[in-house]
Amino acid sequence: MLNLARTLGIGIAVILLSVAARAETVKLVTLEYPPYEYQAGDKADGIAVRIVEEAFKKMGKDVSIQVLPWKRALHMTKTGEADAIFTAYKNDERVKFLDYSETVLMPQVLSVWVKKGSEVAFDGSMDSIASADIGLVDGISYGATVDDAIKSGTLKSLDYAPESSNNIKKLMGGRIDAVIMNKYGAMHHLKQQNGLDQVVELQPEISSVPSYIAFSKANNLAGMRDELDGVLQEMIASGEYQSIIDAYFAE
Repeated sequence: MLNLARTLGIGIAVILLSVAARAETVKLVTLEYPPYEYQAGDKADGIAVRIVEEAFKKMGKDVSIQVLPWKRALHMTKTGEADAIFTAYKNDERVKFLDYSETVLMPQVLSVWVKKGSEVAFDGSMDSIASADIGLVDGISYGATVDDAIKSGTLKSLDYAPESSNNIKKLMGGRIDAVIMNKYGAMHHLKQQNGLDQVVELQPEISSVPSYIAFSKANNLAGMRDELDGVLQEMIASGEYQSIIDAYFAE
């Protein structure tokens, strides 16, 4: 009987430890959006994924990250099936069920890109690039500044392509003067086409929209959100945040 009790006790302890371990794993969801986050074989990867993983590691928490269709990821976070979602824009509807980080996880920067040595100059006004042949992706909204310039005819020579990668290829081949593109998206395609040393981003940026990691209110994780905020701020201040991004593009 004593041996049976001891065996049962050990079994119960193992089960409890297993449950505790599972409880410590934070379930995160995201979307397929390279280079920020994407499925790479049997795991998630990307610059946002690496930053998030490192931040939670500093907090002593294990994470699981699923790359899912965006609507499904949002629904899972709303119901509490997932603990948090990234990289999410903030709007009035989402704040009803999500606790957003105060710290911006990823600024979505829109910029003008040209070949090195190009005579195209950008001063922040769409008028300054009005005569340039500009590559855009068909059917995409670029935000009010660019969309209004297209609608008004300020941007006079537009070359549309089905994918961003096509525009990078045309830019490198000298078939267009410039592309308007998400900063890290452009760097992603340039990296794939061995063009990081051939193309430059013009300053100033056109716009920057913040995106965040946001926690499920259903799971009462505001405390975890606050802890993560502190860690992210420390990573940014120390330069570690930018180092992770730089290392990704240097691979």
